[in-house]
Amino acid sequence: MNVGDLIRRARPWRSTPPVHPPRPSVSKESRVGATAGTRHGSRRGIAAFIAAGALVAGSVMTDATPALAADQTITVDFSAGGGSPTYRASGWIYGMTENASAPPDHFYTDVKFRYMRAGGAQLDSPGGWVSGKYDRRWNATRAQLLRTRSLGGEFILLVHDLWGADGYPISRFPGDNGDWTDYDNFLTRLINDVRATGATVQWDLWNEPNITLFWNRPQSQYFEMWRRAYQRIRAAFPTHLIVGPSCACVPSATHAFWNQYLDYVKANNVVPDIISWHSLPGDPVANVAAADSTLNPRGIPHPRPYQINEYGASNEQNPADGAWYIARLERAGADGLRANWAGGGNLHNDLGNLLVRDSAGQYQPKGEWWVYRFYGSQTGQIASVTPSSSYDAFATKATGTAKILVGGGTTTGGIAVDLRRLDTTSGIVRNNQVRVVAERIPYNGGGAVQGPGTVQDSVVTLSGNGTTVNLPHTAIDDTYTITLLPPTGPGGGSTSVLRNVNAGRCLDVPNASTSNGTQLQLWDCGGGDNQRWTLTSSGQLQVYGDKCLDAKGQGTGDGTQVIIWDCNGQANQRWNVNADGTVIGVQSGLCMEASNFGTANGTKVQLWSCTGTTSQKWTKS
Repeated sequence: MNVGDLIRRARPWRSTPPVHPPRPSVSKESRVGATAGTRHGSRRGIAAFIAAGALVAGSVMTDATPALAADQTITVDFSAGGGSPTYRASGWIYGMTENASAPPDHFYTDVKFRYMRAGGAQLDSPGGWVSGKYDRRWNATRAQLLRTRSLGGEFILLVHDLWGADGYPISRFPGDNGDWTDYDNFLTRLINDVRATGATVQWDLWNEPNITLFWNRPQSQYFEMWRRAYQRIRAAFPTHLIVGPSCACVPSATHAFWNQYLDYVKANNVVPDIISWHSLPGDPVANVAAADSTLNPRGIPHPRPYQINEYGASNEQNPADGAWYIARLERAGADGLRANWAGGGNLHNDLGNLLVRDSAGQYQPKGEWWVYRFYGSQTGQIASVTPSSSYDAFATKATGTAKILVGGGTTTGGIAVDLRRLDTTSGIVRNNQVRVVAERIPYNGGGAVQGPGTVQDSVVTLSGNGTTVNLPHTAIDDTYTITLLPPTGPGGGSTSVLRNVNAGRCLDVPNASTSNGTQLQLWDCGGGDNQRWTLTSSGQLQVYGDKCLDAKGQGTGDGTQVIIWDCNGQANQRWNVNADGTVIGVQSGLCMEASNFGTANGTKVQLWSCTGTTSQKWTKS
């Protein structure tokens, strides 16, 4: 099945596929053999020149695994790098319900949601201005815009969708027969509607104008449309950013449309604030280098923001490839919006195919959502990574923890992650030791995933301020994360803080309250007295010396609040702190967890049936 077939199957409103660089594609069935080789050959070829991986033998906690096709090394140097994460890869196309009421907020906030790109596509097809059905598309766009802003994200407005050019055959395009009256009226209505929201948007003037599916008129007519729209919007909203050309191409010195577009916008003083394109598939690092080489000769100032506002082909939407794109976007310094291959009602739902719904209609995360959740938990300072030919990673360090997200879905094999200069981290190394927690994020065939699974949790002794973690990448669509913590073991004994593995935040008494009944929460680890817990010989977890961790009302049901109360020795105040990281109530037999897989500051802590997810795992340091 070739790329065109994939696009036709996965994006049904498109009658023909967009034109992107061809690449080999292998069916899912042919990728599960014991010696699975490359899948995305063209992408691997682009990346191969960057670094050669040293051969490393060994794996973590495996008994019988398939033969590995390759062994490669990536290197993390914690003494180099710089800057703080901005989560530039955490953007999506559509993914909210039409009225913007779902999915729930935490699925966005837990992944540090940054961008949404939308404009009402597929509603009332044929819909939009040209079909006299503008209102429904605008009402959906307005709702999604306002919710995006309330969640802290930036909204990218797809003007072409509101016009009606979303892949369905339409009766007219802007400027047909040299008459721009209808388009001017459309822009007047849209500008007034955006102004009425009081919100700032980015204006993406037309999607994929280099292919007839979206622009079925002469290129000169598109350029005139661009000039008119640019000037109208710039006059109406001087501070709003304009995005383009959002072409179905990647930058190249030989791509005709790309170069003609740059010549036109430069000559007519209508250069977009953000240069954009689609990478389906592609390598953001190579794309940005090519973009630089085409802007420079034309005197178009840069660096200016680059936005790859569709990345990830349909067969690349899995944990391994998703993590690879995150690492490459971060390395390239380009913002990214993950492509959405859904159609119909699913386009306006499911967070761009990162979620699934169970038989009761409840949202459940897929494996790739957990990739973005880990990415969203990476704080502090970015560390330097040297990739291999098939794998890359995004690494950060903060006080008391360091995190590495590993990505690469083109091959299988052992991945050796060489961690260097751990002496430059803060609060992680003690007595020349560090605790290594490696987890696997499964693809699960695109189904729901309850959370990552631990493949290593051990204290290791450093050699030359470093160590190597070997990961057994035997399933091509799965990926791995590594979390480094102080070398306090996962077993019993007194502890200063309890850090939730899923969230990376600490068990906290809100506002340092000493009031009986205060429900506990997650909060950034600060080491204050309201986060310092002492495990007594009787199994109590004490804070302030006289308050105890308590199951409210001696509750034994799912959802029971975890609170503080005067220590009284009753069974609802006794806990088993286990070697697997769980904290289980003696009376209830339930696990202490961050509610709803929450990772944000303020997430409530409760009891729930033990499921083994990382939201129910705690580390002590």
